[in-house]
Amino acid sequence: MAQRERAKSKQAATRAPASLASPGSTMPLELRVKTLEIELERARARIRELEASRVEAVNRIDWVIDSLHNVVEKHG
Repeated sequence: MAQRERAKSKQAATRAPASLASPGSTMPLELRVKTLEIELERARARIRELEASRVEAVNRIDWVIDSLHNVVEKHG
C-alpha cells in the first residue's frame, strides 16, 4: 500500500496543470504544442508502467495457480 501511495504522489507531482494546454489558453502555439508533447510522453510512460504492472500481476496469479495445483497433486 505504501508503494501505491508513493506512485500516486509521484504521478501527481509530474502532471502538468490541465490549464497549460487548454484550448482557451493565451499561451503561444509553440509552447502549447511542446506542453502537449510532454504530456503525451508522460501518458505513454504511464501506459508502459501499467502494462508492466499487469504482466507482473498475471505472472503472480499464474504462479499461485501452479502452486495450488502442486499442493492438490501432492495431497490428492
